[in-house]
Amino acid sequence: MRKVEVTPFNEKWSLLFEAELEKLYRIYGDQLIEVHHIGSTSVPGLKAKPIIDMMPVVKNIQIVDVYNEEMMAIGYEPKGENGIRERRFFQKGGDNRTHHVHIYQHGNYDIKRHLAFRDYLRTFPEMTQEYGNLKHELANKYPYNITAYIAGKEHAVKEIEKQALQWYEKGQSKF
Repeated sequence: MRKVEVTPFNEKWSLLFEAELEKLYRIYGDQLIEVHHIGSTSVPGLKAKPIIDMMPVVKNIQIVDVYNEEMMAIGYEPKGENGIRERRFFQKGGDNRTHHVHIYQHGNYDIKRHLAFRDYLRTFPEMTQEYGNLKHELANKYPYNITAYIAGKEHAVKEIEKQALQWYEKGQSKF
């Protein structure tokens, strides 16, 4: 059973992202347009589950499945769309996860959604603090119930995402 663990921000998370980035470029090569560090480990100061979320953007989402064997060779489990249309999801580390890879095709709306959320939290530290505290409280309340942890932060995530997208639409984002 996986334990829900939320830890203080760790500067090493960006190094773990960079190390894995090289592996993804070796596998996908010129199919990759860009790769973003997303999720809580990409926001300085944010408490997070120590799992690196990566978002490669590819030219053609259909070609991603061809590389499943190579992803498995470096420790990833292919999960297909895993509940989100037009995405390919991979996880690494089993019950002790280290990385999640969310692959989207260039132009997919979810790319903007993820980047707006990340950049909004990077820009507004008071929101980062509040969200981090909520995650920490939920992890303590539901240490072995990932479903309850996710449900507990769902309202906050949707509200932050809504604000982040409005902020992005006003041209405040750096991306």
